[in-house]
Amino acid sequence: MTTTSPTTRIGFAGLGTMGAYMAANLARAGFSLTVWNRTPGRADHLLALGANEAPSAAALGAASDVVVLCLTDSPQVEAVLFGPDGLAEGLRAGSLVIDCSTISPTRVTEFAARLAERGVTMVDAPVSGGSEGARLATLTILVGGADADVERAGAVLRAMGRTVTHLGPLGAGQWAKAVNQVILAGTYLGVAEGVVLALKAGLDAEKIVGALAGGAAGSWVLENRSQRMIDDDYPIGFKIELHRKDLGIGLELAKSVGAVLPVSALAATFEDGIVAEGHGADDNSALARAIRRLSGL
Repeated sequence: MTTTSPTTRIGFAGLGTMGAYMAANLARAGFSLTVWNRTPGRADHLLALGANEAPSAAALGAASDVVVLCLTDSPQVEAVLFGPDGLAEGLRAGSLVIDCSTISPTRVTEFAARLAERGVTMVDAPVSGGSEGARLATLTILVGGADADVERAGAVLRAMGRTVTHLGPLGAGQWAKAVNQVILAGTYLGVAEGVVLALKAGLDAEKIVGALAGGAAGSWVLENRSQRMIDDDYPIGFKIELHRKDLGIGLELAKSVGAVLPVSALAATFEDGIVAEGHGADDNSALARAIRRLSGL
């Protein structure tokens, strides 16, 4: 059984809001880390932590035994893996790709099959917890893949997250992430409606949130995002345009299995409007914008 230890050469592609923190936690854990980002100039803080920077995705693959991806969507993952000078050109047989992006499980299976032709294995490991979880290494990581590959990925994943769960074969992590995003859609909408009801009634919304947090209505969203809804200010944690992308995956998967998700469909409609208004980079709690507007706030 091949295992991954802090001496394993780790590559990391995708130094966005989440990826930059996740890569930093790998460096702090003592891994030999090489990083690459499609847009240059994002690696300085990682170099200060002892990481190296590759000049291309192919060079990143050649310098790594295990490569972590944290990219926006399926087209970006495909381009980084298989585009000109992509990772696949540098990866050697026996390498492992850990994809922490949120994409369709169908595409995961497709990408894994193409990598397998080169003797490279893959696990899907989408994450939940927002930028705070990425920064603090408290992410929930939802993993799909063969037992041996997931075991090999374990030390890397545990350096980035608090809860790492192997949920089944390749693609299972992406199915679980779709469930996560569907649940979040309803939770954000519910908290937004409760906050707006309190504000419209002239109540002390902050005091009400504090009172409810320990009861049946308590949730991470209530505790960590209700203040943003009260203030009508939505600094980045997880972009609402990315949640809309993820929710689209969930709705497509639901259609494929005959599940009906009316709350998610409503949330998607609200999110479409918020993105169209130019607020796509706001935190996902900006769903409250729609409820506030409908309520005259």
